[in-house]
Amino acid sequence: MTLVTLKDVLQPALKEGYAVAGLVTLGWEEMRAYVAAAEAEGVSVILQAGPSCREHTPLPVLGKMFRHLAEAAAVPVVAHLDHGYTFDECREAIDSGFTSVMFDGSRKPLQQNIDETAAIAEMAHAAGVSCEGEIGFVGYSGGEGSAGTDPEEAAAFARDSGVDAMAISVGNVHLQQDKEGGLDIDRIRAIEAVTEVPLVIHGGSGVPVDQRTALARGSKICKFNIGTELRMAFGHALRDAVNADPARFDRVQILKETHDPVMAATRRVLQAFKGA
Repeated sequence: MTLVTLKDVLQPALKEGYAVAGLVTLGWEEMRAYVAAAEAEGVSVILQAGPSCREHTPLPVLGKMFRHLAEAAAVPVVAHLDHGYTFDECREAIDSGFTSVMFDGSRKPLQQNIDETAAIAEMAHAAGVSCEGEIGFVGYSGGEGSAGTDPEEAAAFARDSGVDAMAISVGNVHLQQDKEGGLDIDRIRAIEAVTEVPLVIHGGSGVPVDQRTALARGSKICKFNIGTELRMAFGHALRDAVNADPARFDRVQILKETHDPVMAATRRVLQAFKGA
């Protein structure tokens, strides 16, 4: 079994100058392709179940799927809850076999975010599970705007919450389909100057690939969440498979044809995060 915690993969990344991809899953087809890509590249991978994934598939089922893939994988695999919003949701993920939980209290006042995140981190650590928190709300393309992370608040959050990884808002946006945004390097430098906690970028699909590589090798950003660009790769592959034969109705055969394109797209993502 190569099932590991978030801390297990991020601490080596922090020390050795690379980053690990947190890959957002929506179903079996993507998560299987993600692990195959990680094996082909010889790198660790974080399988992430976000809110939309959990709406479709219950956490206990997702936990078994992640663990099943990890048991057969030749590389370390993290089973990660992405954007848990309540104590109970994080506890259910832990009970379902996840090895890492992300609690998102970024919309809440600083002290409330710290206190609630600290309680979840304490619960997670008691179970041998890692905890990621978020300070500074990361917005959504076409929706809520981001609130940039204040370095002083980040220092307090990292110190008092006990998290193993800290997601920050530095120009990143969820669900961004292009890579023209770029991140606020000055803000990143100010934040990493006041903490030793590995940093996380949500909305990594919108970050230019060259900047992903530079930050993976030359900053404390050790985890980039990638969802939208791989979701797009899956959608294009699925559309091609459906349109190739309008008379075909066997969804298993159709879905099989998404594997190779998604795996290839994932390999390109993973290559950008490797060390020098």
